[in-house]
Amino acid sequence: MVLRRLLAVLLHSPQLVERLSESRPIRRAAQLTAFALLQAQLRGQDAARRLRGLGAGPVASLGRRAARFKDTFIEEVRRGLRERPGPPPGGQRGPDATP
Repeated sequence: MVLRRLLAVLLHSPQLVERLSESRPIRRAAQLTAFALLQAQLRGQDAARRLRGLGAGPVASLGRRAARFKDTFIEEVRRGLRERPGPPPGGQRGPDATP
């Protein structure tokens, strides 16, 4: 508890923070942190760009294929209904018909 309070007081001291920021280990740690963050950001942007490029083709193609499948399916069902030989066997009229 005392150690935590002491560290808080020291880190709120502008002179100490300035002296630490001028030290070689702290500057090097800041450089490495900035480098790592920049590399992660660039790799993330590159991955997002590749995903957008990859997703544009197949997704659009999938939409066109789904629409074509739907149109073909509807046409086949309509054709099957038109080419039906006649009324269903047994003279069925439907579930609501009274005998």
